[in-house]
Amino acid sequence: MPYLEKAESDKRIAQVKSLLKAKNLDIALVYYDEFNIGNGWYLTGWCPQFESGAVLIPRTGVPRLLGGPESEPFAKLDSTITETRNFPVFMVPDEEYPNATIIDFPKLFAELNAEMGSVRRVGLVGAGRMPADCYKQIVTGFTGAELVDITADYVQMRFDKSDWERAQIRAAFALADHAYDAMKAEIKPGASEIQVAAAGEYAVRSRGASGFGFSAIVGSGLRSNAVVPTASSKRLQAGELVMIGIAPKVSGYAGVVGDSIPVNGRYTERQQVCLRHLKEAFRLTKAQLLPGKIGKEIDAPARAYFAKHDLSKYLVCPFAHTIGLHEAESPFFGPQSRDVLKPGMTVCIDVSFFGHPEFNGVRIETGYEIAANGPVPFSKKMDALLCAD
Repeated sequence: MPYLEKAESDKRIAQVKSLLKAKNLDIALVYYDEFNIGNGWYLTGWCPQFESGAVLIPRTGVPRLLGGPESEPFAKLDSTITETRNFPVFMVPDEEYPNATIIDFPKLFAELNAEMGSVRRVGLVGAGRMPADCYKQIVTGFTGAELVDITADYVQMRFDKSDWERAQIRAAFALADHAYDAMKAEIKPGASEIQVAAAGEYAVRSRGASGFGFSAIVGSGLRSNAVVPTASSKRLQAGELVMIGIAPKVSGYAGVVGDSIPVNGRYTERQQVCLRHLKEAFRLTKAQLLPGKIGKEIDAPARAYFAKHDLSKYLVCPFAHTIGLHEAESPFFGPQSRDVLKPGMTVCIDVSFFGHPEFNGVRIETGYEIAANGPVPFSKKMDALLCAD
Protein backbone atom coordinates (compact mmCIF):
# COMPACT_ATOMS: atom_id res chain seq x y z
CA MET A 1 0.00 0.00 0.00
CA PRO A 2 1.64 3.31 -1.04
CA TYR A 3 2.38 5.86 1.67
CA LEU A 4 1.86 8.64 -0.86
CA GLU A 5 -1.65 9.59 -1.96
CA LYS A 6 -2.16 9.21 -5.70
CA ALA A 7 -3.47 12.78 -6.00
CA GLU A 8 -0.27 14.12 -4.40
CA SER A 9 1.89 12.01 -6.73
CA ASP A 10 -0.07 13.11 -9.81
CA LYS A 11 0.25 16.78 -8.83
CA ARG A 12 4.01 16.48 -8.37
CA ILE A 13 4.50 14.61 -11.64
CA ALA A 14 2.53 17.36 -13.37
CA GLN A 15 4.87 19.95 -11.80
CA VAL A 16 7.89 18.08 -13.16
CA LYS A 17 6.32 17.98 -16.61
CA SER A 18 5.73 21.74 -16.40
CA LEU A 19 9.39 22.18 -15.49
CA LEU A 20 10.41 20.08 -18.49
CA LYS A 21 8.28 22.22 -20.75
CA ALA A 22 9.68 25.46 -19.31
CA LYS A 23 13.26 24.30 -19.84
CA ASN A 24 12.63 22.63 -23.19
CA LEU A 25 13.56 19.19 -21.86
CA ASP A 26 12.19 15.87 -23.06
CA ILE A 27 12.61 13.75 -19.93
CA ALA A 28 13.77 14.00 -16.31
CA LEU A 29 15.85 11.35 -14.55
CA VAL A 30 15.56 11.66 -10.75
CA TYR A 31 18.24 9.61 -8.98
CA TYR A 32 17.61 8.01 -5.56
CA ASP A 33 19.04 5.44 -3.18
CA GLU A 34 18.58 4.54 0.48
CA PHE A 35 20.78 7.44 1.57
CA ASN A 36 19.26 9.97 -0.86
CA ILE A 37 15.62 8.98 -0.77
CA GLY A 38 13.92 12.38 -0.77
CA ASN A 39 13.79 13.28 -4.45
CA GLY A 40 12.58 9.84 -5.49
CA TRP A 41 10.15 9.43 -2.61
CA TYR A 42 8.62 12.80 -3.45
CA LEU A 43 7.21 11.31 -6.66
CA THR A 44 6.62 7.71 -5.62
CA GLY A 45 6.19 7.43 -1.84
CA TRP A 46 8.68 4.59 -2.07
CA CYS A 47 12.36 3.69 -1.94
CA PRO A 48 14.00 0.29 -2.55
CA GLN A 49 16.09 -1.74 -0.17
CA PHE A 50 19.58 -2.87 -1.20
CA GLU A 51 19.27 -1.35 -4.70
CA SER A 52 19.28 2.18 -6.11
CA GLY A 53 17.51 3.66 -9.11
CA ALA A 54 15.85 6.62 -10.76
CA VAL A 55 12.41 7.94 -11.57
CA LEU A 56 11.99 8.74 -15.25
CA ILE A 57 9.39 11.40 -16.06
CA PRO A 58 8.80 12.02 -19.78
CA ARG A 59 7.40 15.32 -20.97
CA THR A 60 4.58 13.26 -22.49
CA GLY A 61 3.80 9.65 -21.68
CA VAL A 62 4.04 7.23 -18.77
CA PRO A 63 6.54 7.66 -15.89
CA ARG A 64 8.83 4.72 -15.12
CA LEU A 65 10.90 3.43 -12.24
CA LEU A 66 14.43 2.44 -13.20
CA GLY A 67 15.92 0.04 -10.68
CA GLY A 68 16.83 -3.54 -10.00
CA PRO A 69 14.88 -6.82 -10.04
CA GLU A 70 15.09 -7.51 -6.31
CA SER A 71 12.99 -4.45 -5.47
CA GLU A 72 10.74 -4.67 -8.55
CA PRO A 73 7.92 -6.62 -6.81
CA PHE A 74 8.15 -4.21 -3.86
CA ALA A 75 7.79 -1.26 -6.23
CA LYS A 76 4.74 -2.72 -7.95
CA LEU A 77 3.05 -3.11 -4.56
CA ASP A 78 4.04 0.12 -2.78
CA SER A 79 5.11 2.78 -5.30
CA THR A 80 2.64 5.15 -6.93
CA ILE A 81 4.69 4.61 -10.13
CA THR A 82 4.59 0.92 -11.05
CA GLU A 83 5.97 0.79 -14.61
CA THR A 84 9.49 -0.63 -14.10
CA ARG A 85 12.74 -1.28 -15.98
CA ASN A 86 15.78 -3.09 -14.53
CA PHE A 87 19.44 -2.10 -15.03
CA PRO A 88 22.68 -3.76 -13.87
CA VAL A 89 24.07 -0.50 -12.48
CA PHE A 90 21.21 -0.27 -9.97
CA MET A 91 21.44 -3.90 -8.83
CA VAL A 92 23.34 -5.53 -5.97
CA PRO A 93 26.87 -6.03 -7.41
CA ASP A 94 27.58 -9.57 -8.63
CA GLU A 95 24.09 -10.85 -7.75
CA GLU A 96 22.35 -12.90 -10.46
CA TYR A 97 18.66 -12.80 -11.35
CA PRO A 98 18.18 -15.35 -14.18
CA ASN A 99 14.40 -14.84 -14.45
CA ALA A 100 14.50 -11.05 -14.58
CA THR A 101 14.32 -8.86 -17.67
CA ILE A 102 17.35 -6.58 -17.53
CA ILE A 103 18.17 -3.86 -20.06
CA ASP A 104 20.76 -1.08 -20.46
CA PHE A 105 20.58 2.65 -21.14
CA PRO A 106 21.05 2.42 -24.93
CA LYS A 107 18.02 0.12 -25.06
CA LEU A 108 16.02 2.52 -22.88
CA PHE A 109 17.09 5.43 -25.12
CA ALA A 110 15.88 3.54 -28.18
CA GLU A 111 12.58 2.77 -26.44
CA LEU A 112 12.04 6.42 -25.52
CA ASN A 113 12.94 7.66 -29.01
CA ALA A 114 10.47 5.23 -30.54
CA GLU A 115 7.78 6.34 -28.12
CA MET A 116 8.41 10.09 -28.11
CA GLY A 117 9.85 10.67 -31.59
CA SER A 118 13.12 12.15 -30.34
CA VAL A 119 14.89 12.65 -27.02
CA ARG A 120 17.26 15.57 -27.38
CA ARG A 121 17.53 17.07 -23.87
CA VAL A 122 17.55 15.17 -20.59
CA GLY A 123 17.15 16.83 -17.18
CA LEU A 124 19.11 15.17 -14.35
CA VAL A 125 18.19 15.45 -10.67
CA GLY A 126 20.78 14.30 -8.16
CA ALA A 127 23.60 13.72 -10.65
CA GLY A 128 26.10 14.85 -8.01
CA ARG A 129 24.96 11.98 -5.78
CA MET A 130 25.19 9.27 -8.41
CA PRO A 131 28.05 6.75 -8.37
CA ALA A 132 30.52 7.53 -11.15
CA ASP A 133 29.68 4.36 -13.08
CA CYS A 134 25.97 5.18 -13.05
CA TYR A 135 26.58 8.66 -14.46
CA LYS A 136 28.96 7.28 -17.07
CA GLN A 137 26.41 4.71 -18.25
CA ILE A 138 23.71 7.37 -18.56
CA VAL A 139 26.02 9.63 -20.57
CA THR A 140 27.00 6.74 -22.87
CA GLY A 141 23.48 5.37 -23.14
CA PHE A 142 21.97 8.73 -24.11
CA THR A 143 24.59 9.51 -26.76
CA GLY A 144 23.56 12.53 -28.81
CA ALA A 145 21.27 13.96 -26.12
CA GLU A 146 22.23 16.99 -24.03
CA LEU A 147 22.26 16.39 -20.25
CA VAL A 148 21.10 19.33 -18.12
CA ASP A 149 21.31 19.50 -14.31
CA ILE A 150 17.91 20.59 -12.96
CA THR A 151 18.48 19.56 -9.34
CA ALA A 152 18.09 23.06 -7.88
CA ASP A 153 14.83 23.70 -9.76
CA TYR A 154 13.46 20.31 -8.71
CA VAL A 155 14.42 20.64 -5.05
CA GLN A 156 12.70 24.04 -4.89
CA MET A 157 9.43 22.28 -5.68
CA ARG A 158 9.77 20.58 -2.30
CA PHE A 159 10.23 23.80 -0.27
CA ASP A 160 6.56 24.70 0.20
CA LYS A 161 4.65 21.86 1.82
CA SER A 162 1.09 20.94 0.82
CA ASP A 163 -1.71 20.56 3.37
CA TRP A 164 -1.27 16.78 3.13
CA GLU A 165 2.49 17.01 3.75
CA ARG A 166 2.04 19.24 6.78
CA ALA A 167 -0.50 16.79 8.19
CA GLN A 168 2.05 13.96 7.98
CA ILE A 169 4.74 16.11 9.60
CA ARG A 170 2.33 17.13 12.36
CA ALA A 171 1.55 13.47 13.05
CA ALA A 172 5.28 12.67 13.11
CA PHE A 173 5.87 15.37 15.73
CA ALA A 174 3.06 13.88 17.83
CA LEU A 175 4.97 10.59 17.74
CA ALA A 176 8.17 12.41 18.69
CA ASP A 177 6.42 13.62 21.86
CA HIS A 178 5.77 9.98 22.83
CA ALA A 179 9.38 9.10 22.07
CA TYR A 180 10.62 11.95 24.24
CA ASP A 181 8.59 10.81 27.24
CA ALA A 182 9.74 7.21 26.82
CA MET A 183 13.43 8.12 26.43
CA LYS A 184 13.38 10.55 29.35
CA ALA A 185 11.82 7.90 31.60
CA GLU A 186 14.63 5.48 30.70
CA ILE A 187 17.41 7.93 31.59
CA LYS A 188 18.86 6.93 34.95
CA PRO A 189 22.25 5.91 36.34
CA GLY A 190 23.27 2.50 35.02
CA ALA A 191 20.97 2.44 32.00
CA SER A 192 22.71 2.03 28.65
CA GLU A 193 22.43 4.47 25.77
CA ILE A 194 20.95 1.62 23.70
CA GLN A 195 18.17 1.16 26.28
CA VAL A 196 17.29 4.85 25.97
CA ALA A 197 17.19 4.65 22.17
CA ALA A 198 15.14 1.44 22.24
CA ALA A 199 12.51 3.04 24.46
CA GLY A 200 12.01 5.89 21.98
CA GLU A 201 12.04 3.64 18.95
CA TYR A 202 9.48 1.26 20.45
CA ALA A 203 7.24 4.16 21.51
CA VAL A 204 6.91 5.38 17.92
CA ARG A 205 7.07 2.09 15.99
CA SER A 206 4.29 0.70 18.18
CA ARG A 207 2.21 3.75 17.29
CA GLY A 208 2.69 3.44 13.54
CA ALA A 209 5.92 5.21 12.59
CA SER A 210 6.92 4.36 9.01
CA GLY A 211 10.63 4.83 9.71
CA PHE A 212 13.15 7.33 11.02
CA GLY A 213 14.84 10.44 9.69
CA PHE A 214 18.09 9.40 11.36
CA SER A 215 19.31 6.69 13.73
CA ALA A 216 18.38 7.67 17.28
CA ILE A 217 20.91 10.02 18.88
CA VAL A 218 21.92 9.16 22.43
CA GLY A 219 25.23 10.54 23.66
CA SER A 220 26.12 10.77 27.34
CA GLY A 221 29.08 12.56 28.89
CA LEU A 222 31.99 12.89 26.49
CA ARG A 223 30.13 10.92 23.79
CA SER A 224 27.80 13.90 23.30
CA ASN A 225 30.68 15.70 21.57
CA ALA A 226 30.19 13.43 18.54
CA VAL A 227 27.44 15.80 17.24
CA VAL A 228 25.23 12.93 15.98
CA PRO A 229 26.23 9.95 18.17
CA THR A 230 24.23 6.77 17.69
CA ALA A 231 23.47 4.88 20.90
CA SER A 232 26.23 2.69 22.34
CA SER A 233 26.50 0.18 25.17
CA LYS A 234 27.93 2.90 27.45
CA ARG A 235 26.18 3.11 30.81
CA LEU A 236 24.85 6.48 31.98
CA GLN A 237 26.65 7.96 34.95
CA ALA A 238 25.34 10.24 37.67
CA GLY A 239 26.17 13.88 37.02
CA GLU A 240 26.26 13.54 33.22
CA LEU A 241 24.01 15.17 30.66
CA VAL A 242 22.54 12.94 27.96
CA MET A 243 21.95 14.44 24.53
CA ILE A 244 18.99 12.73 22.82
CA GLY A 245 17.38 13.08 19.42
CA ILE A 246 14.88 11.02 17.51
CA ALA A 247 13.07 11.62 14.20
CA PRO A 248 10.05 9.35 13.65
CA LYS A 249 8.43 9.39 10.22
CA VAL A 250 4.78 9.18 9.15
CA SER A 251 4.20 8.32 5.49
CA GLY A 252 7.87 9.09 4.89
CA TYR A 253 7.73 12.57 6.50
CA ALA A 254 9.80 13.34 9.59
CA GLY A 255 9.15 14.91 12.93
CA VAL A 256 11.90 15.39 15.50
CA VAL A 257 12.72 16.15 19.09
CA GLY A 258 16.05 16.96 20.70
CA ASP A 259 17.06 17.72 24.28
CA SER A 260 19.87 17.44 26.81
CA ILE A 261 18.71 15.71 29.99
CA PRO A 262 20.45 15.16 33.34
CA VAL A 263 21.05 11.54 34.33
CA ASN A 264 20.23 12.41 37.96
CA GLY A 265 16.86 13.88 37.00
CA ARG A 266 17.83 17.42 38.04
CA TYR A 267 20.20 19.90 36.44
CA THR A 268 23.12 21.16 38.49
CA GLU A 269 23.49 24.92 38.79
CA ARG A 270 26.13 24.92 36.06
CA GLN A 271 24.02 22.71 33.80
CA GLN A 272 21.17 25.17 34.27
CA VAL A 273 23.48 27.92 32.99
CA CYS A 274 24.18 25.78 29.91
CA LEU A 275 20.48 25.21 29.24
CA ARG A 276 19.71 28.90 29.69
CA HIS A 277 22.18 29.71 26.92
CA LEU A 278 20.55 27.16 24.60
CA LYS A 279 17.05 28.37 25.37
CA GLU A 280 17.87 32.05 24.91
CA ALA A 281 19.36 31.29 21.48
CA PHE A 282 16.26 29.21 20.75
CA ARG A 283 13.90 32.07 21.67
CA LEU A 284 15.93 34.56 19.62
CA THR A 285 15.71 32.30 16.57
CA LYS A 286 12.00 31.64 17.00
CA ALA A 287 11.35 35.40 17.05
CA GLN A 288 12.87 35.59 13.55
CA LEU A 289 10.58 32.97 11.98
CA LEU A 290 8.46 35.52 10.15
CA PRO A 291 7.52 35.29 6.46
CA GLY A 292 9.80 37.43 4.32
CA LYS A 293 12.88 37.00 6.50
CA ILE A 294 15.94 35.58 4.75
CA GLY A 295 18.17 32.89 6.19
CA LYS A 296 21.01 35.10 7.39
CA GLU A 297 18.53 37.36 9.22
CA ILE A 298 17.06 34.32 10.98
CA ASP A 299 20.54 33.10 11.96
CA ALA A 300 22.06 36.40 13.11
CA PRO A 301 20.57 37.05 16.60
CA ALA A 302 21.43 33.66 18.10
CA ARG A 303 24.87 33.77 16.46
CA ALA A 304 25.50 37.15 18.09
CA TYR A 305 24.34 35.77 21.43
CA PHE A 306 26.76 32.85 21.12
CA ALA A 307 29.58 35.29 20.32
CA LYS A 308 28.73 37.43 23.34
CA HIS A 309 29.00 34.40 25.65
CA ASP A 310 32.15 32.97 24.04
CA LEU A 311 30.31 29.94 22.62
CA SER A 312 30.95 30.53 18.90
CA LYS A 313 34.08 28.35 18.90
CA TYR A 314 31.87 25.36 19.81
CA LEU A 315 29.24 26.00 17.14
CA VAL A 316 28.97 23.34 14.43
CA CYS A 317 25.49 23.78 12.91
CA PRO A 318 23.31 26.82 12.14
CA PHE A 319 20.16 27.32 14.19
CA ALA A 320 17.34 26.68 11.69
CA HIS A 321 16.58 24.31 8.83
CA THR A 322 13.52 22.96 7.10
CA ILE A 323 12.10 19.48 7.69
CA GLY A 324 10.16 17.14 5.43
CA LEU A 325 11.19 13.90 3.76
CA HIS A 326 14.54 14.40 5.51
CA GLU A 327 14.85 15.56 9.10
CA ALA A 328 17.06 18.37 7.78
CA GLU A 329 16.65 19.46 4.17
CA SER A 330 16.91 22.53 1.95
CA PRO A 331 16.62 25.37 2.52
CA PHE A 332 19.09 25.67 5.41
CA PHE A 333 18.88 29.10 7.00
CA GLY A 334 22.57 29.63 7.79
CA PRO A 335 24.73 32.76 8.11
CA GLN A 336 25.16 33.17 4.33
CA SER A 337 21.66 32.06 3.29
CA ARG A 338 19.45 34.33 1.22
CA ASP A 339 16.58 31.81 1.09
CA VAL A 340 13.28 33.47 1.93
CA LEU A 341 11.01 32.11 4.66
CA LYS A 342 7.47 31.68 3.33
CA PRO A 343 4.08 30.55 4.69
CA GLY A 344 3.66 26.81 4.26
CA MET A 345 7.29 25.99 5.03
CA THR A 346 8.09 23.62 7.89
CA VAL A 347 11.10 24.65 9.98
CA CYS A 348 13.09 23.26 12.91
CA ILE A 349 14.97 25.33 15.43
CA ASP A 350 18.02 23.25 16.33
CA VAL A 351 20.31 24.97 18.83
CA SER A 352 23.51 23.17 19.79
CA PHE A 353 27.21 23.39 20.52
CA PHE A 354 29.90 20.73 20.84
CA GLY A 355 33.33 20.24 22.33
CA HIS A 356 32.77 22.50 25.34
CA PRO A 357 35.34 21.78 28.09
CA GLU A 358 32.64 21.66 30.78
CA PHE A 359 29.34 20.82 29.10
CA ASN A 360 30.57 18.67 26.19
CA GLY A 361 27.87 18.54 23.47
CA VAL A 362 24.29 19.74 23.97
CA ARG A 363 21.28 20.22 21.70
CA ILE A 364 17.62 21.25 21.89
CA GLU A 365 15.25 20.99 18.91
CA THR A 366 11.62 21.13 17.84
CA GLY A 367 9.69 22.34 14.78
CA TYR A 368 7.16 24.84 13.47
CA GLU A 369 4.79 25.39 10.59
CA ILE A 370 5.21 28.89 9.15
CA ALA A 371 1.88 30.69 9.00
CA ALA A 372 1.17 34.17 7.66
CA ASN A 373 1.78 35.70 11.09
CA GLY A 374 4.70 33.54 12.18
CA PRO A 375 5.57 30.11 13.61
CA VAL A 376 2.96 27.61 14.82
CA PRO A 377 4.45 24.79 16.93
CA PHE A 378 4.14 21.21 15.73
CA SER A 379 4.62 20.19 19.38
CA LYS A 380 3.04 22.54 21.91
CA LYS A 381 4.69 20.54 24.67
CA MET A 382 8.25 20.91 23.34
CA ASP A 383 7.66 24.54 22.35
CA ALA A 384 6.63 25.34 25.93
CA LEU A 385 9.54 23.37 27.40
CA LEU A 386 12.25 24.82 25.16
CA CYS A 387 11.00 28.41 25.36
CA ALA A 388 10.60 28.36 29.16
CA ASP A 389 13.15 29.87 31.54
